[in-house]
Amino acid sequence: MASGSGDQHWYFSQVKGTADEEIAEADVISCVEFNRDGELLATGDKGGRVVIFQRDPETKNSEDKLAEYNVYTTFQSHEPEFDYLKSLEIEEKINKIQWLQHSNPAHYLLSTNDKTIKLWKVSERRKQPEGELNLKDEQGELKDPSTITTLHVPVFRNIPTMTVEANPRRVYANAHAYHINSISVNSDQETFVSADDLRINLWHLGITNQSFNIVDIKPANMEELTEVITTACFHPMECNILVYSSSKGTLRLCDLRSQALCDQHAKLYEEPEDPANRSFFSEIISSISDVKFSRSGNNMVTRDYLTVKVWDLRNESRPVETYQVHDYLRAKLCALYENDCIFDKFEACWSPDDRWLLTGSYNNFFRIFDREGSHKDLTFEASRDVFSSTGGAAGSSSAGCPRRKRDEVAVESLDFNKKILHAAWHPADSVVAIAATNNLYIYNAKDK
Repeated sequence: MASGSGDQHWYFSQVKGTADEEIAEADVISCVEFNRDGELLATGDKGGRVVIFQRDPETKNSEDKLAEYNVYTTFQSHEPEFDYLKSLEIEEKINKIQWLQHSNPAHYLLSTNDKTIKLWKVSERRKQPEGELNLKDEQGELKDPSTITTLHVPVFRNIPTMTVEANPRRVYANAHAYHINSISVNSDQETFVSADDLRINLWHLGITNQSFNIVDIKPANMEELTEVITTACFHPMECNILVYSSSKGTLRLCDLRSQALCDQHAKLYEEPEDPANRSFFSEIISSISDVKFSRSGNNMVTRDYLTVKVWDLRNESRPVETYQVHDYLRAKLCALYENDCIFDKFEACWSPDDRWLLTGSYNNFFRIFDREGSHKDLTFEASRDVFSSTGGAAGSSSAGCPRRKRDEVAVESLDFNKKILHAAWHPADSVVAIAATNNLYIYNAKDK
């Protein structure tokens, strides 16, 4: 689906994670992100860990081109903390991961929990120094300086097994009073933004002790607060354009060229509400949980509780496309409110050619929408049991992915504890990564 308009079929490639019935809370995946060329795939979990997978080069060059990813490295990004001034526990959960474009063999990524953002350098070590030591003896003890008469230059030699190291390079902290919900790297690769409920800060990657507050919607009286910021995102090509969404279902486009303080937006995207359809849940289900620019930069996709919408940057009045993700839940909003599922934050993503949209649902269902309309919208279930029933073992690259029609979904049988909140699409190929609780599923599409 990444290129061309040929008819393609989706296949299950592999699954990473354990099949244990009892899932540890710390193992639940909280974010998924491909790097800029798609060779690496990073996941963050609620235990503060980052796991990086690397694409198997053999599957990349094989005839079927069904991508498989193997564990590249794992490291602890964040630890639980305690704010003594506010008597508040800060979870180690990784909220977002953002890759930077790399210009050397090392890779860089940003990871954040509720309060602290970290810049990590991930690099391979294939050589180590060998030779006589200058300042220490063989036991590691410091030599007497008076006995050192010559200096020896160490020789770097190849080591038998290559090791991958993840080192923290920068820590950006103490800039948010509320929980960080999103980070976005600018196309200039020098700056990035971090957003919480009421403020958006602009950072320079090389400066950790200060940031510039570009959006502040905190009212003088907190009792007058009517909306919060839900996510923020930079334009993929224009370094001066930023969009952020709100809990009222609005999008505000900011142009950093016109003013440094973006409290006054350049454009406001909002769909007028039909008064006949207004209910107690209207504002809750209209809250935007994710916004992403298209690869071309001409459109934006947003995800609210029930729908995926596509906006044209030139049309502020209403979305140009609306897709119902699970409209059959509209009659169950009261029950979903009582069990807090109505506050779940689903993500959405674009295919490399901007033709297809991907988002998740309950019961480990995820949906793929064809914007050109020549193919039917597809619904799949990410489940080890489903793959076993297709005749292929979980992990088999030949196991077909079964399709489900919307009218086949029985609402009463849905498991609301199983949900696809996080997903990512490969930047160049028809490969998607789906996070289902503590498991990561990889799917591929190829021509029939």
